[in-house]
Amino acid sequence: MLDVRLIRENPDLVKSRLAARAAGHSETVDAILAVDVERRAAETSLQGLQGDRNRLSKEIGGLRAKKLDSSELEAQVKTITAGMERISAEVEALSAKQRDLLLNLPNLPQADVPVGKDAADNPVVRVHGEKPVIANPRDHVAIAEGLGLIDTERAAKISGSGFAVYTGAGARLERALINFLLDLHTRNHGYTEVATPFVVRRDCMVGTGQLPKFEEDMYGVDGGGLFLVPTAEVPVTNLRREEILKAAELPVKYAAYTPCFRREAGSAGRETKGLIRMHQFDKVELVKICAPEESNAELEALTADAERVLQALGLHYRVIVLCTGDMGFGSAKTYDIEVWAPGQNAYLEVSSCSNFEDYQARRMNLRMKGEDGKNRFCHTLNGSGNRSGEALCRLARERPTTRRIRRVARGPRAVFRCAPHHNIGLNRAARPCA
Repeated sequence: MLDVRLIRENPDLVKSRLAARAAGHSETVDAILAVDVERRAAETSLQGLQGDRNRLSKEIGGLRAKKLDSSELEAQVKTITAGMERISAEVEALSAKQRDLLLNLPNLPQADVPVGKDAADNPVVRVHGEKPVIANPRDHVAIAEGLGLIDTERAAKISGSGFAVYTGAGARLERALINFLLDLHTRNHGYTEVATPFVVRRDCMVGTGQLPKFEEDMYGVDGGGLFLVPTAEVPVTNLRREEILKAAELPVKYAAYTPCFRREAGSAGRETKGLIRMHQFDKVELVKICAPEESNAELEALTADAERVLQALGLHYRVIVLCTGDMGFGSAKTYDIEVWAPGQNAYLEVSSCSNFEDYQARRMNLRMKGEDGKNRFCHTLNGSGNRSGEALCRLARERPTTRRIRRVARGPRAVFRCAPHHNIGLNRAARPCA
């Protein structure tokens, strides 16, 4: 959520930055400012009435002490109190209206984010490795089903489309990849592992920005009071909501595995075959909470941590920075990591690393106490480290052999081992990129 003071003091700046994302936000900014004027005027009236009531109450006390009649002043106090109740309700309604408008306004992109309309305008930051040369690459669904790794037909029988059942070595591989990701980030990158509930309260979804904007994509239960997690970002970032952290605690670094549940209501026309854009998938998420002045450096470090997963797995990838028209609703800057998929003859995103600055922290009232003793809103960041199902999908595309898949599926010890010289690596028996 944006700071209303920033909008009040620099409306043209806010409008121009939001215009780089998409048209139509200028009207929302004007509506916020109009409500802000009404709310502040009502608050000023309320304060004036409070002052009048306090003054009259003192006068009534003086009259009663002298045993004089105070009925006229008491009648005035009753009238003022009734007016205060009416204006308090008005202030509350205006505050709620203003908050609702702010919650539906996206974050401001950082000044160095490239301006563009869509994914075609996302510049490449760097490339790792070379594209594998595979003659007549097969689709990942044919490979995975042929090897007995997934069963989409029986998944549809029990849950409908957009789900998969992992079978045999596929189930073991999925489990091994989750453990590999958690072990790598906790043992080598300094993250603290947390295991959170898979159901969260509504205010947690508001806190990280999924609600109210994207409610149609979410799985709500209990009448919309609870939601299945769309990503571990939600429960993990909200772990520290409504807290004031000490500067010495920062940065806070969490890693967590959760299944993720999304309706993908807006995915019409996008690739949804096999293990891509599923309604349920597994993911290990990285979350950081830091001081405002450190968030840009922490974003670079977070992205590097996510890249090391793909380096360890021996996959060719590139890093792009999302342009203003393609970045997420709450992000101030985002890097996407895309792995080359021979079966698609295209790069597909496997990790997205974002700096939200204080956008989420304001929504969840997450603050830090600075060295000057003043409270400031923290900055929050998160990134996929990575989607294990999609990593499996890429491995299947690039390494379509039963022997190599089974090597990785032996379990976490076979997948992950610290290499003394660089602290990241796979043992020879498990190396899927050999």
